[in-house]
Amino acid sequence: MDSLTAAILVVSTTAAQDPSTDASASVLRNVLAEDGGGKWQVMAESIVSDDVLAIQRRIIQWADGADAPHLIITTGGTGFAVSDGTPEAINPLLHKQAPGLVHAMLSTSLAVTPFAMMSRPAAGVRNKSLIVTLPGSPKGAKENLQAIIKTLPHACLQAAGADSRALHAGGVKKLEADAGISSSKSKQGHSRGHHHH
Repeated sequence: MDSLTAAILVVSTTAAQDPSTDASASVLRNVLAEDGGGKWQVMAESIVSDDVLAIQRRIIQWADGADAPHLIITTGGTGFAVSDGTPEAINPLLHKQAPGLVHAMLSTSLAVTPFAMMSRPAAGVRNKSLIVTLPGSPKGAKENLQAIIKTLPHACLQAAGADSRALHAGGVKKLEADAGISSSKSKQGHSRGHHHH
C-alpha cells in the first residue's frame, strides 16, 4: 500500500505568535511514525490562531486542494475556554460526521481522567479527507490519536473512494488482522459483526 498522507494543524494563538511554544505537533508526528505502522507521511504542518475563520481557511485549503491529505489532524481549541472554537470551525465543513471516532477518543480518555468529559472533539469527512480534532495538550493529543490510529488507514481509504467491497473482503477478522487490532474483545461476548458503511 502506498503511504497515506497526513496534515497537522496546531490551533493556538500563543504558538501562532511563537512557534517554539508548541509541543503537540512533534508528539503527533511521533505517534504517526511509531504507532502508525509505517503507513503515514506528514505532508503539511501549520499553526493558526484560535480563530474560526483562520482554522476554516487552512482546512479548506488542504481538503479542497488537488493533493488533499488522507488525514487532517488538528490539535488545540477543543475545551471550554472562551477562545476554544475548533469544533465550531470544523463541524460546518464536514460532509459526513464520524461519531464513532469521537466516541473512541472520549471513552479512551475517560479511562485516564474524568476531565476528558470537558473535551469536545469533532471528526468526519470533507471531500476525501478525514478530519479529526485533538486536545491541545501533548498528553491528551497523543492519547486521543493512539486510541484511533489503528483504524485510521481503513477509514481514510474508504473516505478517499476505495472500493468498499474490496476493503471488506474477508470480513471483520481480516480487517482487525490487517489493522493489527487484537480481536480479544470479541471473545468477551461481543457478537456484533462489522458495521457496513
